[in-house]
Amino acid sequence: MTSLPAPMTTPDFVVLGMISLGAGTGYAIKKRVATSIRFFWTISEAQIYPSLERLERAGMVASRLAPSGGRRRRVFELTAAGRGALHDWLVLSEPMPFELRDVGLVRLFFADALSPDEARTLLGAVRRRSEARIAALLAIRPAAAEVSEGKGDHPLLTLRMGIAFHRAIIEVCEAFERETTLN
Repeated sequence: MTSLPAPMTTPDFVVLGMISLGAGTGYAIKKRVATSIRFFWTISEAQIYPSLERLERAGMVASRLAPSGGRRRRVFELTAAGRGALHDWLVLSEPMPFELRDVGLVRLFFADALSPDEARTLLGAVRRRSEARIAALLAIRPAAAEVSEGKGDHPLLTLRMGIAFHRAIIEVCEAFERETTLN
C-alpha cells in the first residue's frame, strides 16, 4: 500500500483518474470531465492546473513538453506512485459522504410558499430538467463506451446509475403531480 501525500483532495484524485483514462493534458482532463463525471462531480480549470502542479511535485505524475500547432503544452502521465495513490484511494475503507447540491430540490422544499399553480410549474421544471439530463447522458453513452473499451465497465455503470437517478426523479415528480391533482 502506497502512502498518500497529505493532504490530497478529491480533485487531486479526479485528476489522477482522468490521466489513468488517457487524458494527458489539463485541457484533455477538462474535456473528459465535461463528458463524463460533471453530471455528479465538478472540477474547474482553476482546480485542475494547481492539482497537476501539486501531483507533479509529489511525484504522482510526470510531465513532458509536447508542442502542438505552435503551442507549448504539457502532457502528463501517471507514475507508479500516482497509480498506487489512485488505487489506495479507490479501495479506502472510509465513509463516503453523499453530497447532493440541487437548487431545484431546495426550491421544491420551499414551494409551499407558492400558489398551487406556481408549485406545479416548478415541479414540472424539475421533471423536465431530469428529462433533459437523461437525454444528455444518453448522448454521451458512445463516449463512455469508448472510455470503457479495454479499461473496464465502470464508466458505463456510472452512466447507467445517473440515468436511473434521473428516471427516479421523473417518476416521483409524475406520481406527485397525479396525487396532487386527485386531491
